[in-house]
Amino acid sequence: MNPQVSVVIPSLNEEKTIKACIEHIREGCEKAGISYEIIVVDSSSDKTPEIAASMGARVIYPAVRGYGNAYLTGFEHASGSIVVIGDADNTYDFRIISELIKPIQNGSADMVIGSRMRGTILPGAMPALHQYLGNPLLTRLVNFAFKTRFSDCHSGFRAIDARVLNTLSLHTGGMEFASEMMIEAARKNIRVEEIPITYYPRESPSNLHSFADGWRHIRFIMLMRPLPFLMIPGSIFALLGLFLMISLVLTRSVENISLHSFILGAICLTGGFQLLMMGFALKAYAITHGFDKPGSMMVKWLKYQSLEVILFAGCGLLIVGVCAGIWVLFEWISHEYGELSQVTNAVFVMCSVILGLQLIFTAIIVSMMVLSGERDGYLLS
Repeated sequence: MNPQVSVVIPSLNEEKTIKACIEHIREGCEKAGISYEIIVVDSSSDKTPEIAASMGARVIYPAVRGYGNAYLTGFEHASGSIVVIGDADNTYDFRIISELIKPIQNGSADMVIGSRMRGTILPGAMPALHQYLGNPLLTRLVNFAFKTRFSDCHSGFRAIDARVLNTLSLHTGGMEFASEMMIEAARKNIRVEEIPITYYPRESPSNLHSFADGWRHIRFIMLMRPLPFLMIPGSIFALLGLFLMISLVLTRSVENISLHSFILGAICLTGGFQLLMMGFALKAYAITHGFDKPGSMMVKWLKYQSLEVILFAGCGLLIVGVCAGIWVLFEWISHEYGELSQVTNAVFVMCSVILGLQLIFTAIIVSMMVLSGERDGYLLS
């Protein structure tokens, strides 16, 4: 018979603590009368897999290293009706497994998170940078982008109904897997409950890389929700810059006292437009690589005809900018290389060229993504 619980543990050189983790799993499950299996997904170069196997765990090896890849591999081998995940560094107390899975057994939740922020973080268990800045900031970003109320998005101690787990579209192979799982739960309207837990100091050196792993989480959040982080701010700045430039031209005050404001408008226009196009490209990447599904608007813009319109618009702006630039250059030469009197026109030329190139690059890159998405079956034309 299949066990009630499959405990999946990724491990990377945790020979000091893997034995204690497995003992705690046994103690917690046997005390509560829970049938279980232990799956250790190992990428170690020390004796971790040998110790785990000697303790009765099933040791498997992922084809590609990485936090997310380890879990994706482990999930394929899990046969329990509930899947529990946790780290092999003994920072989570597996003896409380019965408490972790109780909301799922009661039918009040589909996923349960062991929240460190609502529980107790023992001295030395978490660096101050992570406890007071990193984890709260990343959790707030997820809550802001996906309208959730999680307290600890990056706790590694979780339980999930196996049937629900199979409905999640999980892809990432690195540390951002923790964010992806919570984001998928929010998008699929999965019932998530948090329980307070105690977080313990680890005995062996941490495998985390604070800034690199933090950036991976931020990058993934922006990939899944470019609208509030890139596209809306970019649109606001671009429109503000365009309005400022046009208003100064109409009031004929550019060459007198407002040249600096005119240049500021050009910076806002070009910078904001690049943010907008970056958000569009990120959204296209998420759709064409299976991380997200396109809405009706994106379906329209990802068609080759629409991308060709963007390409031709970029070419038009580039041609206008180059022609106007040649005219400004001849005017400057005709004045014997003196002081450039057409600063306004030169700034317009710069904006036209930059915006044109940005449109061309975006159209080409997104069209390549669409081609890749069609080939891999993520996007149908």
